[in-house]
Amino acid sequence: MNVADDATNNTAPNRIGGIDRHGAMAGEPSADEAAPTFDDSETNRRTHALLGKLYGLGPDDPGRERLRAEIVALNAGFVRGIARRYAGRGEPLEDLEQVAYLGFVTAINRFDPMRGSGFYAYAYPVVAGEVRRHFRDRTWGVRVSRRIQELRPLLNRAADDFAAAHGRSPTTAELAEQVGVTLDETVDTLLASDAYRPVSLDAPLGGVGDEDPDTVRDHLGADDPDLEGLIDGHAVRALLAELPERERTIVLLRFFGNQTQHQIAEQLGISQMHVSRLLATTLQRLREGLLTGTRM
Repeated sequence: MNVADDATNNTAPNRIGGIDRHGAMAGEPSADEAAPTFDDSETNRRTHALLGKLYGLGPDDPGRERLRAEIVALNAGFVRGIARRYAGRGEPLEDLEQVAYLGFVTAINRFDPMRGSGFYAYAYPVVAGEVRRHFRDRTWGVRVSRRIQELRPLLNRAADDFAAAHGRSPTTAELAEQVGVTLDETVDTLLASDAYRPVSLDAPLGGVGDEDPDTVRDHLGADDPDLEGLIDGHAVRALLAELPERERTIVLLRFFGNQTQHQIAEQLGISQMHVSRLLATTLQRLREGLLTGTRM
């Protein structure tokens, strides 16, 4: 395998996570996009002349850095042109250009003029592959497996094809069958797709004219403190029904009627001390019933 083959295989993966507005995966040109031709014969000639000088120098020669920088500056249009082909897919163009320049430097370092292939034919897949890898590895909001990144665009395109053919959206099982993957893989990929561009909790929810729109955080649910006592309350209700009428009345008046022991004693015609003893005994029975789950 020559150097060009190695760079192409390692830096130009054919599937990357993310979907553009046409259904193509982010970081992958659509089918009608071919590698651009480079028709500037003067730049082409000067680039190859500089490359010849570069590879004639030793690996530690300080002149290599100057020649490499000159080649990069000379081919700024070529590099930026590749980056622009991936613009509009959720990443700033400036970031894509920086990644493309990194790939171009890699192409300069790895290109071997003795192999006989032209530099631009070699450099294009290396630069484009670097941009693709950026989409694959850097643009997901949450880290997901490579398998999910590969399946996401395939499932989206399959869903579009199915909808065009049948006039409806496919079920998960139909989508899995069309792509040729398992149902579990399909479900995992669909669920993980939300991680590509997660919405910030501080993202506004209001319309354009709202001066102080709500945020996503404002509409998040919170723990209801009453829920914790719901189960206990349901269990206590059954236990209360089994108490003798006098003990049940004392508990209800004390905790639901907010009456004092003195008021309860006057209402029932017994002493406050008697109310206190009955209340303590009844509460102990209720507590034991809740802990053990047994009826009284």
